[in-house]
Amino acid sequence: MSNAEMKVSIVMGSDSDMPVMAKAADILEEFGIPYEMNIISAHREPDTFFEYAKGAEDRGVKVIIAGAGMAAHLPGMCAALFTLPVIGIPMHTTSLGGRDSLYSIVQMPSGIPVATVAINGGTNAGLLAVKMLAVADESLNKKLKEYTKNMKEQVEKKDALLKEKGYKNYNK
Repeated sequence: MSNAEMKVSIVMGSDSDMPVMAKAADILEEFGIPYEMNIISAHREPDTFFEYAKGAEDRGVKVIIAGAGMAAHLPGMCAALFTLPVIGIPMHTTSLGGRDSLYSIVQMPSGIPVATVAINGGTNAGLLAVKMLAVADESLNKKLKEYTKNMKEQVEKKDALLKEKGYKNYNK
């Protein structure tokens, strides 16, 4: 399977979720993975949502990343209609800080799993999608290993700088 055949669908119920969902898109772009991005409300436009989720596999989608806040039904409903992996991103909410979203997404009934990342975890959702796709693509797996190596090197550079400058002068 080549990267050109892989596709991720990013879906959110509101444009207020865009800053978090953009982080997932940034990761997919970094790895050269094609994706689509949509704003679809499962509650306000159920017919559109059902068409989107039921047709995802026919569009070549291999993984859905769905972000949702408050009642957070979007990821679970995607998982109910789409047989391949769904990654849920609980959104931070003003009323309960995103715990409502988190609980709604992780407490799926048996048989309808949704992989769930941290509240506002767009970057990790993108990386989890990359890891899922890398299982069947050695070149993508190599890119993922390089990404991991680069993260390690960044931490090592920061540690060396801390040792050189000391904590009081680290950010100066």
